[in-house]
Parts: sequence; structure tokens; C-alpha cells
Amino acid sequence: MINNRMGSGNPALPRISSAKQYFQSYRDIVTSLPYGCIDQAIEKLVRCYETEQSIFLFGNGGSAALASHFACDLGKGTIVEGNGHKRFRVLSLSDNLPLLTAWANDSSYEMVFAEQLRNFIRPMDVAFAISGSGNSANVLRAMEVAREAGAFTMGLAGFQGGKMRSLCDLCIVVPSENMQLIEDFHLAVAHAIFSVVRQRLSSNLHLNARSAQAAD
Repeated sequence: MINNRMGSGNPALPRISSAKQYFQSYRDIVTSLPYGCIDQAIEKLVRCYETEQSIFLFGNGGSAALASHFACDLGKGTIVEGNGHKRFRVLSLSDNLPLLTAWANDSSYEMVFAEQLRNFIRPMDVAFAISGSGNSANVLRAMEVAREAGAFTMGLAGFQGGKMRSLCDLCIVVPSENMQLIEDFHLAVAHAIFSVVRQRLSSNLHLNARSAQAAD
């Protein structure tokens, strides 16, 4: 998603003069990613699975697409054969277009995620916001609602995390000033989290199965 406009959700782009320069930027970002925060996110999502807490993902534009993508990965891609009907309770708030447009039309676009959360969010659930700038008003309003409900707030951002950072219990900030590079690494971080979570669930299932056999 190419952003060329100025504004809180679309910061100015640093100049990239060649494709090679663009991809060379990956090296600096990879070495500076907040791996500790990513590991904490993995642990939190595994605990959500074990305790059957719900995860709500949301964002705008490319971040909305990633919210849907990540919800699909967690909801379907983590299904472990032999684990009965236990699955992630995960939902992307970007996906219900009739409801989203109803709230935008009848209330305001700032409230499209917040009002959806009011129907579902409970203490210890996870509100997972995705925002390159960290300054999207509708994302901030939703995070405020989540905090008021006693939910755990998690963010995936760029730049310095924007205003969203102060509303997060855990914020993963991609160290870049380029929105496109930030969005590239948001997908990579989501895939890294998903891959490790899936492996953890599979390993835990096999470990529990061996323990049960030993007990017999």
C-alpha cells in the first residue's frame, strides 16, 4: 500500500532512489527489531489460547488487511490435529464491512473499532492494534475502550510508536521511518509470531500426549 499523503496516518516518505536501496534497508531493520517484545507477544498469545481469552485485531488500510491476514493465520493456521475443538478465539474488526460502515455513518469513523469492541471485550482479552504511525484516531479510541474494560492492549507500530504506544501494555515498534518498510516488517513480525505460536501448540500437544501415555 503506497502512501504519498501527509497526515497523522500517512507520514512523509524518506526518499528511495532504487529498488536495491529499498531492500538494503532491510538489513538495518532486521538487526534492530525488538525481539524481546516479539517474544513477549508470543507468550501472551499462547496464554490466551490456553485460557480461551479472545483476541481482537484492527487497523486501517494495509493494517486492516494484515489484521484479517493475522486473524486467519491464528484462527485456522494454528489448528493442531488431535486437540479436539480447541482453537484460538480471534476476530478481525476490519472484516464486518456493513457494521463498520454503519458505525462510521451513524456515529463517526473514529468509533468504528471502539464500538465493535464494546460488544465483546472482556477483562484479560487482547486488543491487538496495527498502525504504522500509531496515531490513527479510530485505533486510539479502541485502545482506550479496551483499557477501560481491563483487557490487555498490544500494538504493532513503526516510527516511534506514536500516541498508541502509551496506550499499549506491550508495543512492538518496527525501527523505521518509511511506511512501506514498516508494513513489510509488520507482516514479517505477524508471520514470525504465528510460526512460533503454531510450533509451541504442536509441541505442547505432543508433550501432553507423552505424559498421558507415561501415566498409563
